[in-house]
Amino acid sequence: MLLTKPHLSNSVLSSAPRSNPAPSSSHVKPLPVSAARRRRLRVSATAAEAPAAPVSAAASALSRVDVLSEALPFIQRFKGKTVVVKYGGAAMKSPELQSSVIRDLVLLSCVGLRPVLVHGGGPEINSWLLRVGVEPQFRNGLRVTDALTMEVVEMVLVGKVNKHLVSLINLAGGTAVGLCGKDARLITARPSPNAAALGFVGEVARVDATVLHPIIASGHIPVIATVAADETGQAYNINADTAAGEIAAAVGR
Repeated sequence: MLLTKPHLSNSVLSSAPRSNPAPSSSHVKPLPVSAARRRRLRVSATAAEAPAAPVSAAASALSRVDVLSEALPFIQRFKGKTVVVKYGGAAMKSPELQSSVIRDLVLLSCVGLRPVLVHGGGPEINSWLLRVGVEPQFRNGLRVTDALTMEVVEMVLVGKVNKHLVSLINLAGGTAVGLCGKDARLITARPSPNAAALGFVGEVARVDATVLHPIIASGHIPVIATVAADETGQAYNINADTAAGEIAAAVGR
């Protein structure tokens, strides 16, 4: 019978004492570091070396000072003047942009100008039309307005968008009064020449700004939705750009 040396497992071999002397410190290899630990070390080093973030509040304050400094000649020139501002529905989609517009409007009032806000609300109207199962339609940029659409337009512009803007202005430190073209016959409408295709889309027949003067003189901001009626009381949807121009002309007379 042949005798063989017993087979030693790798674990036994690795744990067995070695007769070789310990290597000098100059030949000692560093302990292995995992890839995850190396990444953490790099992130920590980068964070430690990163400069402190600038103070955003101070930068914002300096920016406002610069804007006011540049605007001062215009503020002095137009102080006491009535300024009609048209605010379109597309600029109402973003709460941040809406807040910025309202703050600027209140600022105009605070520095002595007398703003009048004329607004649209197309995207909000579209949203509510879809809720009641009506697909919005346009021709040459004008909303096709049948009887049901006219009802939704009036509810949304006068009852929702207008009062929302009034509330925002009041919260921002101004005092706003919500109106539409029907109030005190501010705007009298007439049918569009293309009424057969557009429905209740109207034009401005005349503007009576009498109701606006005491509101403006009292330091309030009129907020006007461009829904108006004709001589028979029929409601019409009037383009806000057109209405703003006509109101500006009437207030300036």
